Amino acid sequence: MHGLRLAFGRTLVIAPHPDDEVLGAGGTIARLAEEGEDVFVAIVTEGKPPAFAADAVARVQAEASAAHAVLGVRDTFWLGLPAAGLSETPHTSLNGTLSDLVRRLAPQTVLVPFVGDMHIDHQLTFASSLVACRPHQAEFPTRILAYETLSETNWNAPYLSPTFVPNVFIDIAAHIETKLEAMQAFASQLRQPPHERSLTALRALATLRGATILRQAAEAFVLVRHVA
Repeated sequence: MHGLRLAFGRTLVIAPHPDDEVLGAGGTIARLAEEGEDVFVAIVTEGKPPAFAADAVARVQAEASAAHAVLGVRDTFWLGLPAAGLSETPHTSLNGTLSDLVRRLAPQTVLVPFVGDMHIDHQLTFASSLVACRPHQAEFPTRILAYETLSETNWNAPYLSPTFVPNVFIDIAAHIETKLEAMQAFASQLRQPPHERSLTALRALATLRGATILRQAAEAFVLVRHVA
């Protein structure tokens, strides 16, 4: 098992907010990039005034650019929809924006937030991602995986909303330090332990997911669709 390539092909990681992609799939992104795959990140939302100050938004975007450089992301797309406001945004806007991007990039693999995440931006991004990846198009992604985001995925309501039960594990033992370095670039989003958005918590989750498959570190996903 060790040394196998992931063979995900061209990969698009869809993140509701900047840092979700690092929290949920930073190690996988780093591994794919190291193996020579093209990895793209789409950040769906952007903070809008008056809820978000312009300087704070610019800072987070600069942090994301630095983090993506660490991971080896080929290109980042800022879709510009309102953060914490997707529920007030016409769903056709989100569907259309993601559909246009998927058509343009033609990824083989798409990584999406989990449908049961507590934040409604995550739920709506998941639903629109599936719309964008519908299999009756001329070209469509053959693999869709949902990642877990600390402080969102694990705070859903037990038995009342979908529970994250992973069935795909990616060995990131050789890339956990790169993931943590990328997260360090998000200085405005990092917190001190035992907060979940701490480097300690991220390492602990990677260790737990790795132990599940007898590896030093892993990221876990739910398989949404695989066409072979």
